[in-house]
Order: sequence, then C-alpha cells, then structure tokens
Amino acid sequence: MLLAPVAPAAAASGADQDFTVEDPRITESSGLAASRRHPGVYWTHNDSDDGAYLYAVDSRTGRTVATVTMTGVGEPRDVEAVSLGPDGNLYVGDIGDNLGGTWDHVWIYRLPEPAELRDQAVAATQFTVQYEDGPRDAEALMVHPGTGRAYIASKKQSGGRLYAGPEELSAQGVNVFRPTGAEVDWVTDGAFSPDGSELVLRSYLGAKAYDWKGDGSLGEPRRLSAPLLGQSESVTYTADGTGLMYGAEGARSRVVRVDVEKRDGGGGAGGDEAPGAEHPDGAGGGGEADGGGEQPAGTLGLVAVGAVVLAWLGLRKGRRGEK
Repeated sequence: MLLAPVAPAAAASGADQDFTVEDPRITESSGLAASRRHPGVYWTHNDSDDGAYLYAVDSRTGRTVATVTMTGVGEPRDVEAVSLGPDGNLYVGDIGDNLGGTWDHVWIYRLPEPAELRDQAVAATQFTVQYEDGPRDAEALMVHPGTGRAYIASKKQSGGRLYAGPEELSAQGVNVFRPTGAEVDWVTDGAFSPDGSELVLRSYLGAKAYDWKGDGSLGEPRRLSAPLLGQSESVTYTADGTGLMYGAEGARSRVVRVDVEKRDGGGGAGGDEAPGAEHPDGAGGGGEADGGGEQPAGTLGLVAVGAVVLAWLGLRKGRRGEK
C-alpha cells in the first residue's frame, strides 16, 4: 500500500535539503516549521501520546539538536501542526479530533522560539479554541507572516473549511474561529509563503497553492509537484522561501524539498506558475509534470491505489483516536 515517491528536486548536501529524521522518539511527525533564528533547523512534534514536546531537527544531519518541553499548558491531546509567527513565537496546534468532531474545544499553544538550541523547558501560553459552526477535526494551523492572525483548515475528504481566528488570540475565555467562506479538501497541513502572498495546503496525495486575498478568501487552486510519502502529514516553506519541505509520519521519516518556481518564470509574482506548480495537463497532485500533454503511464493506477490509501489512513486515524 506504500506509494513510490516522485523524484525529488536535485539537492546538494547542506541545509534546507532532503533529510531523514533520525531521532527514534519522533515516529509521528505531523507538522514542520522552518526556524528563522537557526538557519537550516526545522521544528516538529509527534501526533499524539507523546507529551508537551517540540523537537528542533537540523536538516544537515537529520539529528535533533534541541528538545523543548512546553510548560504552563495542560496535557496535549492531539498535536497536529506548528507554525512560526511574525512575532518570533512558535504556535502549536493541539487541534486534532480523530473521532470526527467530538470535542467542544481544542487548544493552541504559543511560546517564544528559543534563542539557544539546547534541551530546555519554555513557558507557553494556552489558548482555548472553538469553531463558530461546531466541533470538527483539523490538522492544519497557519499563522500569517504579516498580520500574525491564526487560521485553521478543517480536515474533510470534501467540504472542509478554512477558519480565521480573532485578530489577536486571548488567553482569557474562548477564541472563536469563524469560516472564511473558502472550502478546502482533505487538508493535513498548510503553510503561508514568507511574504504572505500564497497559502499552500497539502493532503495525503498532493498539494495545492492559492493566492491569498487578505480577507481569508482564496484564489483558484493550482496543483503543486508534491512527493508521495506514505502518510503525508506536513509542509512548510524554507525560511528564505525558495523551497517547500514535505514531511510524513513514521520512524526515520523523510523530509523532501521541492524547489519553488518563480511564477512568471523570471522572479516576478504576476505570472501563471505557483510554487512547484504543475501545468493542468501534467500529472495531478502527487506527481511532476512531464512537460507534455499526456499524463505519465500509471497515473490512473496511482489514483486507484490512492483511493485505497485514503480509506486505510482514515481507518487508522479513527482507530488511534479511540485509544
């Protein structure tokens, strides 16, 4: 049932290239965020049953260079995402709900990104979150790099929604996240481009980019060249915005870089290409465009296998939520 990944972008040795997560404690990496203070370092965390931990992984070696224990928060329930805000804080989304929307609230934790990479405890602020239209499962938390506003994408195979938090999160009372009107499907993670002009949302079988309208509405989706990594759970931009880093769950999971293509072919923002975008006549979602009008051989087979994988992943998530 494992899908063979597409060939990743050519990567020289060094930071912000393909790497394998070597830490045996990290078996359910569900989110990624590129550090701004520490070039080449990526923050990640386990999905559930781990604790209030964040791990700083050096992309040069795949090794954990710091373990941060969040203090001042309760027992995490289902941590699914991490994002870095313009205020220099890490935002951690304890927003999963594997039983399909049974918890009347979820949480976001905020803590300063440590200046020094070492094992340490860091005080975090806990925010209680509810959705205006009732409980739901979600795995994607994105903090806009310009406004600092938090957004959550719910996870449904069809009819998922993008939600906007209040302009400022409050540690007092409940933070109500309201639908923006944008519908998104089967989202397992998301990330804003460093300049805030685009939002990338990924699923188990692919990724899409959207022009960001500023009011929470999205432009037309553009398919990206995203690798198939089994249980594909995470995506983030490199700190300099030149690449997208795609991750997955599992022991010694891989993180694969795909270079961001200039949308006008020459460095501007007014053309027709998205980050790692495919032309409409190229392979869908999880493949790379072949430059011609025909789909690569085996595309239909991948679609069929993909449907089986989606069903299996949904069953696996559901069973894990019943623990």
